[in-house]
Amino acid sequence: MAKNKTTETDGDAGEFIHSFADTEQKRKDSFELLKLMKDFSGYEPKMWGPSIIGFGNYHYKYESGHEGDAPLIGFSPRKAAISLYVFTGLEEHTHLLKDLGKFKIGKACIYIKKLSDIDQAVLRILVTETIRFLQSKYGKH
Repeated sequence: MAKNKTTETDGDAGEFIHSFADTEQKRKDSFELLKLMKDFSGYEPKMWGPSIIGFGNYHYKYESGHEGDAPLIGFSPRKAAISLYVFTGLEEHTHLLKDLGKFKIGKACIYIKKLSDIDQAVLRILVTETIRFLQSKYGKH
């Protein structure tokens, strides 16, 4: 069975932002997201793999037998956009995105150019619902 690439590391989230975020705006937004997600979730930021800042964690196991740990929520200040890992990707949660603002979406990842493009009150609801869903499905870890 393949080993997960994205595992919790001992990296420092603040140092990562300083070294990885490629613009001053992205650095500023990343530090604001760091504070917001810490406050919203109640969890300290941890590095996951080389480039994701995660908060909290859960253990998943799929029917295929694949299992691992993942952060409940997180983000990464990538070159093209800031990736927000705050969405389950499930159809029943898409209504939570209605008033979020300007973003693009992958399967379960939201991409924003800058934090001011989205409504932070809606982001808080999205974060809260995602954490609630993951903890109810996988248990508190």
